[in-house]
Amino acid sequence: MPPGVGWLEVRGDLVGELSPEWLRDRFSGGLIYTLRSKSEGGSFEGGRLARRKRLLAAHAHYDLVDLEGDRDLSPEILVEIPPERRLISWHGPATHLTGLKQRFELLSTTQAKYYKMIPTAKESGDDLCCLALLLDLRREDFICFAAGDIGSWTRIIAPRLGCPLIYGALGDIPGAPGQLTVQKLHEDFGLPQIGDMQALYGIVGKPVAHSLSPKLHNGAYRALGIPAVYVAFHAESFGDFWLEIVESDGLESLGLPLRGLSVTSPYKEVALAVSGASSPRAQHIEAANTLVLHDRVWEAETTDPDGVVLALEKKGARLRGATAAVVGCGGAGKAAAYGLQLAGAKVTLVNRGRERGERASMALGLPFLPLTDFDPSRYDVVIQATGQGHHETDDLVFDPERLKPSAAVLDMVYGPRPTRLLRQVKDSGRIAVDGRAMLLNQALEQFRLMTGEPLSEALARELLGLEDSI
Repeated sequence: MPPGVGWLEVRGDLVGELSPEWLRDRFSGGLIYTLRSKSEGGSFEGGRLARRKRLLAAHAHYDLVDLEGDRDLSPEILVEIPPERRLISWHGPATHLTGLKQRFELLSTTQAKYYKMIPTAKESGDDLCCLALLLDLRREDFICFAAGDIGSWTRIIAPRLGCPLIYGALGDIPGAPGQLTVQKLHEDFGLPQIGDMQALYGIVGKPVAHSLSPKLHNGAYRALGIPAVYVAFHAESFGDFWLEIVESDGLESLGLPLRGLSVTSPYKEVALAVSGASSPRAQHIEAANTLVLHDRVWEAETTDPDGVVLALEKKGARLRGATAAVVGCGGAGKAAAYGLQLAGAKVTLVNRGRERGERASMALGLPFLPLTDFDPSRYDVVIQATGQGHHETDDLVFDPERLKPSAAVLDMVYGPRPTRLLRQVKDSGRIAVDGRAMLLNQALEQFRLMTGEPLSEALARELLGLEDSI
């Protein structure tokens, strides 16, 4: 585990009964025992007597025992487990601030070392309620953040509002929806150190948990001494996110002024629509990957074209006069096509759906092919700009064996490691360009637009782990 981890929670409902002695031999912090019930998002389905037996047995060996407020506060349990060994918890649906306060008042009638309330955020706006509750109560013994993908970002902000504990997964499998790994909390967000925060930035998309942008931006903030934090906003609906998070006064009232947003799939086109001003190239491709607040006006820009072109050129791909195909006609694909077009390539748009492809073709003045008619062997450069490839089991959008021997492929999908498509391209001796290289090159200008500060390419490469990548 990274430094600063003070507690280890054992989820008895998920892993069974581990040996506390074995754990203490390997971990010097405190141990928490939790038997999360099915009713509150866990896996324990036993009866009341079986539950009480396991909780009381854990009390003899653990520093804290998680007691669910709706089912574990019986006299038989409370007489055995003293207040200083209790963590009283509640997990349930998000509601308004008044409802959450009433729930806390009910829980706090029983003495405990900590009180924990985790509402599940189902839509944008639900996530703000728990942060507002933290600020309202201002208690050092109160743990609160939102569960679910939408609420994941609140785990980063909650400590800045007084939340004493944040939970992270020790391995790759989360213990709860929206839970990040301990490693990610430490490496991407710098926890448990909090630091000064005078501005909030983030990336909004669906999905967004895989994004390396928090690692890049937060690492740069720390290196350059910028008092800000950058989080990942999962949005099921961009419209709801814009109304409930951006245009409401919720963040301002929490002392968290939102100053800039990176925008990823599938919201780059709607990001342009909500902006108050936009650059000519963002207007031309009808999409934006950057929104920055200036004088109370959200200004839209796209840095994706530069990111694509520079990533290819730095790998030795010749673009002027080259034949290029961009597979995928969303905001990212249109930006890539526009950048290649400016670099002198002969660009063809490719898309599975004909309607979107023809619309992009008309906007950019470029030829269009449906994916069923796409022949990779006809192109010098191919850009993979669909959402396919985040998972190893995803089908490949095209067969890399059909590419020209000298072809260059850039996969705009990225993760901690090169995608399956890129590995196959590299193994065949062709030029493979990692989406992280595209991210790096577009982020340099995006970082400057957001913060007004330059970001060196050397620092960005180090933060993204690009030294030994494809």
